[in-house]
Amino acid sequence: MAARLFPLARRPRGFDATERSLTSPLEMRRPAYRALYWATVTVLLLLALTTFVPLFWLFTGAMKTTQEFFRRPPTLWPENPSWENYERVWDRFNYARYFGNTLAIAFGAWLLQMLVTTTAAFSLSKLRPAFGNLLLFLFFSTIMVPGAILLVPRYLVVADVPLLHVNLLQTWWAIWLPGAVNGFGIFLLKTFFDNVPADLTDAATIDGASAWQLFTQIVLPLSKSALAVLTIGTVIGSWQDFFWPFLVLTGAPELNPIMVALNNFGSGGGNPLNLVIAGSAIAAVPPIILFLIFQRQIIRGINLTGLQG
Repeated sequence: MAARLFPLARRPRGFDATERSLTSPLEMRRPAYRALYWATVTVLLLLALTTFVPLFWLFTGAMKTTQEFFRRPPTLWPENPSWENYERVWDRFNYARYFGNTLAIAFGAWLLQMLVTTTAAFSLSKLRPAFGNLLLFLFFSTIMVPGAILLVPRYLVVADVPLLHVNLLQTWWAIWLPGAVNGFGIFLLKTFFDNVPADLTDAATIDGASAWQLFTQIVLPLSKSALAVLTIGTVIGSWQDFFWPFLVLTGAPELNPIMVALNNFGSGGGNPLNLVIAGSAIAAVPPIILFLIFQRQIIRGINLTGLQG
């Protein structure tokens, strides 16, 4: 097919049928288009630096002394790199415990959020309950409420759960339950589930499939990309969360996630700033590795969810 569209004598130099891009070799021959292309690349590189420079500052700042860290103008690279700062903070800080706490919090938050979000989105998309659009609007409207406004009512709820009258403070349930309902996640999955072909679900229903079978055997397997995006967002959000765990786990330091523990390590432990920065650098490694491993799935999921929407 490519040979018919581009005869050998007419193919642009450097043409590769396997390449797929919005920019064609013919357009790149135009000076104005080429200038616009490289200007766009330059802007994207500058935007990428806004992400890379803080990471570079984090990992190199851990190797500086406290005096050098606050020096003005700052030094780009440590004058006398102290690689042993990483070893010192690893020995002083109980990473095994706090990494384990963070993983447990992230897994519990992911499990509850997946359970609530996927079932709610499936119900609104395929079961179509009465007042479904109103329910979707109520879910989606929670995104528009600033999180700071919800701190006090959320704290009062976990301090005395309505009807049950149970105090969840100083437990991981105080973190898991408030995050179980994600308005954006419900809206995202509902939009994705709407585009699952109705022929598949109708045929399965005629064959006697129940709603649960439709959900687990048809809809969820076809929505792996959207679920991957929501999973990564939930895990990274749980890993980075600081203020809410700090608020509800004040009396149980042994349950703290790594971000709260690092704050206590620096403020209450009397440790120097360079060790605190080194500890933060080590804590940043797992999310970075997670993203590097699953970046294709993340980008593919974002593209597909955007196209489906």
